[in-house]
Amino acid sequence: MGTYRKKIRTRLKIRHVSPFAETKDKKIALEDTPLFGTLLKKRDFYAGGLMTLLGAAVTLDSLSYTLGTLTHMGPGMFPLMLGVTLTLVGALILGTAVATPLSEDERILPEKPEWFAWACILAGPIAFIILGEFFGLVPATFACVFIPALGDRTATLKGSAILAAGVTVFGVALFSYVLKIPFPLFRWGF
Repeated sequence: MGTYRKKIRTRLKIRHVSPFAETKDKKIALEDTPLFGTLLKKRDFYAGGLMTLLGAAVTLDSLSYTLGTLTHMGPGMFPLMLGVTLTLVGALILGTAVATPLSEDERILPEKPEWFAWACILAGPIAFIILGEFFGLVPATFACVFIPALGDRTATLKGSAILAAGVTVFGVALFSYVLKIPFPLFRWGF
């Protein structure tokens, strides 16, 4: 009888070993497990997690507004739909991070960061805000497209200008004439 109880106690001790327990002078951490250690090295893991968290935050914040019905939408309906969609897309990206194996050349950050491209992309919306406030919709839209287009390695000044002009014409037609947004096309003054 004493031997039987000793076996049961031994089994219980083995089964309930903490994942952080000391084993042969080596501490086993969560990062050392195969799945979690692999996920920490994947870009999709961080992108999906960030999108899921952002979508959940937008969804929770939208509940503080009136939702309304589908025929008479309130101010919280669009953020709710956007937040749910963002959460689902983030969960799908997280799922692909779990399902796909880690490739040999996978890095969280690129080997050669494109600092000029990142600066151009960030400068576009800032230029839109400043130029829109002081000079109007046409210069703001042109700059908002032209500056980020320069961040592309293969872009030329002529190609970026043609792209910016096309988007500006479409944007002015849509926002000024179709939607009648009260945003002056040209404005001078500080």
